[in-house]
Amino acid sequence: MPSSSNPDTPDTVDRLIARLYRSALSVSAEGYRAWALRQLQTVLPCDGALWGSGVASHMRFHSVTVIGLPPEFPQVLEATTAINPLIPRILQNLDTPVDMSSVLPDKAFFSSEIYARAFKPYGITRILSTGHLDPRSGLYSLLTLYRRDREQRFSEIEKTTQKRLTFHLFNAASHAFFLHLAKTHAERPAGAGAAVVDASGAYHEATVQFLDLLDERYPQRDPQRLPWPIPAAGQTAAERDLMVRCEPLGDLFLLTIWPAGPLDRLTSREREIVFCIAQGLSFKEAAKKIGVAPSTVANHLYRVYRKLGVYSRTELAALVHRSAKP
Repeated sequence: MPSSSNPDTPDTVDRLIARLYRSALSVSAEGYRAWALRQLQTVLPCDGALWGSGVASHMRFHSVTVIGLPPEFPQVLEATTAINPLIPRILQNLDTPVDMSSVLPDKAFFSSEIYARAFKPYGITRILSTGHLDPRSGLYSLLTLYRRDREQRFSEIEKTTQKRLTFHLFNAASHAFFLHLAKTHAERPAGAGAAVVDASGAYHEATVQFLDLLDERYPQRDPQRLPWPIPAAGQTAAERDLMVRCEPLGDLFLLTIWPAGPLDRLTSREREIVFCIAQGLSFKEAAKKIGVAPSTVANHLYRVYRKLGVYSRTELAALVHRSAKP
């Protein structure tokens, strides 16, 4: 079991919390959770740990990370869900660490089927789990620490430390995930939120801004599904007064939403012409740059003026300038 600083030292825990957020970009996106669990071991000694995320309605993990245990362990654990007495207790006490010894006394636990099938093969004797459910997205997260030494029970101080750190682990991981996505995907407009969903519209990750924008406009929505169909990959669609951009992300989709501005209601060709005119180009210069006839520029611009309620190039340029401000 890794050695540890005294977990009840506030400075030790505070430094770890700061490190979780500060290292968001210096650790790879795919390795962040395993890295964070190893950081957690420095203040909460354990022989292994599991961090899973999934949709609450399914009670299945769509992503799971383990350290100190073989890769098949999550599947073994998931196969024994129906006989695991820890799970209902976790769901009844969300955001509070639950010790297996508080659910089953040692004598009952070490003679149980769940111990024989899921824990004895890996030498696990002590288990401390914390579950979290985000009611706004339906995302369920679980963090469990495992020890092999039967004499190394989890202390009350360690339970308090896990309770505090679990909140920051979940939030820092989501923060790191979207920071990495921002580096490789289209820039987000001002006031935008982002989420990763599967083909059914179920959330895998979501920012607070994304959920805030939906709550304001769809207060009665199903919290575990998008309130509208996913746009085609690579497309941007309008939903009420929101713009929705969809980008492929492997088998998933990255959605970016933001309050629609005046320019969002224009077609892509109209926006091209608007930006050319706002830069001071003449009809002829704009037409040459875009590859259309000057009359096409004039016709599009007439429709743009009506859509935007402007009457001159000066007003149009001012509107473009305001829309570009963060």
